[in-house]
Amino acid sequence: MFALTEEDVSGRILGCADGPASFNTEATRRGARVVSADPLYRFDAAQIEERITATAGQVLEQTRLNAHAYVWDSIRSVDELETVRMEAMREFLADYPDGRARGRYVDAELPRLPFADGSFDLALCSHFLFLYTAHLDGPFHEAAIREMCRVAADVRIFPLLTLDGQRSAYLDDSADALRRAGFGVSTERVRYEFQKGGNQMLRVSHRQR
Repeated sequence: MFALTEEDVSGRILGCADGPASFNTEATRRGARVVSADPLYRFDAAQIEERITATAGQVLEQTRLNAHAYVWDSIRSVDELETVRMEAMREFLADYPDGRARGRYVDAELPRLPFADGSFDLALCSHFLFLYTAHLDGPFHEAAIREMCRVAADVRIFPLLTLDGQRSAYLDDSADALRRAGFGVSTERVRYEFQKGGNQMLRVSHRQR
């Protein structure tokens, strides 16, 4: 979903709003330097596991109700998706205590991050910004992206659609504001598509592209 290359993953990576996902776990296993930031990480592993268990049924039911909005290709059914998600969460939970102690999981949230300017080469944000357009307003989106740009040279956000599959109303305004501030901004197509039409990422860099 982020069109990552070997060069991309050789640098310092920040994941924003990573939640109980296995990206940090798997990337670290391959030798990458990754820090994940999410307010979820104020809780210990047992508390997070309890939250996952409590919400799993609701998430599954919502996915079934909206199955028509997804591309069932690499993942062929709602049940298979549930299996994949739970396996990823188990990977996360197994890694979390040690990773948290080592500073790979940090209790932090946009639009204010506890990192120095330029701490990372690449910042990623998956399924948070733009997706929750109905819950987070335009100024929040712009402030969050600017904050990611403060701490990283290259910023990538995916997807650019809302929960109901529409292009976010905040995308163009955010991109225009960033261009006026001197950043390079592009919308790039990626090979990953699960939400129908959700195959683009926003990329922001510190030099014009």
